[in-house]
Amino acid sequence: MSQATITRRYRFCAAHRLHTDQLSAEENWATFGKCNNPNGHGHNYVVFVSVKGDIDPSTHQVLDGQRLDAIVERTVVQRFDHQDLNQDVEFATQTTTGENLVLLIWDLLVKEIPAGRLVKVGVIETRDNYFEYSGSAEGTRKEHEVRHG
Repeated sequence: MSQATITRRYRFCAAHRLHTDQLSAEENWATFGKCNNPNGHGHNYVVFVSVKGDIDPSTHQVLDGQRLDAIVERTVVQRFDHQDLNQDVEFATQTTTGENLVLLIWDLLVKEIPAGRLVKVGVIETRDNYFEYSGSAEGTRKEHEVRHG
């Protein structure tokens, strides 16, 4: 069978503050600059989700785009759109960096998309900041660490 990859784009708007309790106020400012503003700031995030698989001989698709859209809308967009990322339970112990956000989105989606299909998640935070993760299709990063760590 022939395989292909499909990538779909999604959007959400969210606020956050780059800050960690592991650093002093001065160190946070030195590390994160204006992004450490106590009032936070916002972004118009763009998320790319890539899935791969065999091309279905009857539909000629890898995965129904509407099905993928429904998964991402429910799992990612509804959760983060117009929210303060710092208030999300998953960010209780980590900084809301783009790196951590792309990893979290992967972990949320890999549990929902058919096994082995999720290839890559990309997040555009600003014109100049793009974050990408291509992880294990076996499960979330935490599950992978438990099995192999």
